[in-house]
Amino acid sequence: SSRGFIMQSQLRNGIAGLVTSETDAVNLERLEVIKGPSATLFGSSLTSYGGLINRVTKKPYDRFGGELAVAGGSYDFKRVSADINTPLDADKKLLFRLNTAYNYEGSFQDQGFTRSIAAAPSLSYQPTDRLSVNVDAELFFGRNTVKPMFFFYYPAADLGASRAEELNIDYKKSYTGEGLYQNTRSTNFFGQINYKLADNWTSSTNFTVSKSFSDGFGAYFYLIPDNIMTGNDADAGQANYLARADQSTGNSTSNMFEVQQNFNGDFSLGSLRNRLVIGLDFLRANSDQNFFSSNFDVVPLNVSDYDYSNFNGTNMAAVYAAGESVFTYPVVNKTNTYSAYVSDVLNLTDKLSLLAALRVDQYENKGGLTGSTNMEVYNQMAFSPKFGLVYQPIKNVISLFANYQNSFNNQGTYNAYNAAEPTTGLPTMAELEQANQLEGGIKLDAFAGKLSSTISYYDIRVKNILRSDQRAPAVAQIQDGTQLSKGVELEVIANPFTGFNAIAGFSYNNSKYEKADVDVNGRRPATASSPYLANLWLSYRLPETAIKGLGLGLGGNYASENKILNSVSMGEFSLPAYTVLGASAFYEKAKYRLSLKVDNLTNERYWIGYTTMNPQKLRSIIGSVAYKF
Repeated sequence: SSRGFIMQSQLRNGIAGLVTSETDAVNLERLEVIKGPSATLFGSSLTSYGGLINRVTKKPYDRFGGELAVAGGSYDFKRVSADINTPLDADKKLLFRLNTAYNYEGSFQDQGFTRSIAAAPSLSYQPTDRLSVNVDAELFFGRNTVKPMFFFYYPAADLGASRAEELNIDYKKSYTGEGLYQNTRSTNFFGQINYKLADNWTSSTNFTVSKSFSDGFGAYFYLIPDNIMTGNDADAGQANYLARADQSTGNSTSNMFEVQQNFNGDFSLGSLRNRLVIGLDFLRANSDQNFFSSNFDVVPLNVSDYDYSNFNGTNMAAVYAAGESVFTYPVVNKTNTYSAYVSDVLNLTDKLSLLAALRVDQYENKGGLTGSTNMEVYNQMAFSPKFGLVYQPIKNVISLFANYQNSFNNQGTYNAYNAAEPTTGLPTMAELEQANQLEGGIKLDAFAGKLSSTISYYDIRVKNILRSDQRAPAVAQIQDGTQLSKGVELEVIANPFTGFNAIAGFSYNNSKYEKADVDVNGRRPATASSPYLANLWLSYRLPETAIKGLGLGLGGNYASENKILNSVSMGEFSLPAYTVLGASAFYEKAKYRLSLKVDNLTNERYWIGYTTMNPQKLRSIIGSVAYKF
């Protein structure tokens, strides 16, 4: 999460790039994280109020080269990857690069695996100094079991626990048999045409076609209080029974098509420098997903000789074939979003710059089906502004910055309170849900680049949230809900002497519902994650010595207690705070690289989740060998 909101990676090089499950990083150059509401330049469909993650991919270059690598390690981990780059003509105007990998890993538990194949070809053509064309593809194919996930269908008090470690769950058991896997595919195609219109003006035309597919099982679990199973009230307040269930997808697809046109100008009006972006964007999203689910059975927890393997693919398929107690939930929807935006960074002096930007979205929901509910067809227009200021009291050393950012969500229609017929509700078009952020901070770049740090404070306020209308809570909603998320973030990068690098970060987030349903009002959202987060990574590469090329790294991540249940009706349930350490060592020469890394160095048992409890991998050790050419 970021700044109290769930955030997922849906952008690739600034435009849509769907993935069905975990994305192989074989073609990843770097990740860009932009924090806070960012709809002005990126829209609302692919971002969250917490920000966005943009995958920047590797590009072809003008010489022959590459890398072949193999790796192996804990939990039967195996990986083979290749990065091959070559010019395709003598003038080096046509360049090609291929990144590809095969990956397999078992589980720290008694069942589970992930297998994937990735291929990412990229072609670049520059016929003139003014014109360049780039074409890319991403092909991801996977088969995997869903990582263990425990839901909460009963209040924490009924389970007799308020923290994960208090539950009677075996960390190393999957509670499943074989065959509960799903197949996934993601195929993304991208194109970009860049043209230099004049010395100070460029045109960039981008398009993408993204398709994702999933089919197969998705096992999940929830604990049942003992008294529910035994019928004896004396057994209340403890949970020694586990319900095993499945949510499958059947040939489910999500497709996106996006075309984007940007004009970039860098020019002066008098003594004022302007960096102007004018853009148009069209995004079409098409969802055709079919979910179906059923309970499998209820089993006792941690009986030493109990055989949990009957919860497997063959037996679950038989449950669906019988057709009893099968719940289906289709999600079928089509939307079009037409956008226009403009952004200008104006240098008033060499120390003071201002930013102003505005986006206009025309959103068209073509209707569809969510479960058994028909979605209404509707159109809605949105405006999203952004303003910023940067002042450098000491040029290129200290920068003071402040910004206002906005994002929004289309909520469609809802049932408002109907005074004439209080039991029915009145279909009403919802206003846009809006998130507005104010942020300010200081950035330091000192000692000739040896120390860089940023500290910022942000305040995000969300309004127009739909909540239950207490006049008729069973059938009606009212759109006056609000949520606050504010906090502090600190990042430090230091290179005090040759070969040594330190990266450290800290964040605190205070998020709460300010006007919401009585059940959660005034409480931290169960999806907001840990309020305190910290990270540290130290690395040292030996300088000119007999063992030049040797490097070492050590660091870790900290997360404070995370309330995944936080309501009047369900009580409070927390995942404990954790510190997870990692270490690495490598030896690198011009033609090869040997490396060893250890994740979860201290073998920490820890959990993550948003309203769910998900056990994480124990200590793993991976060694790799790479040949460079």
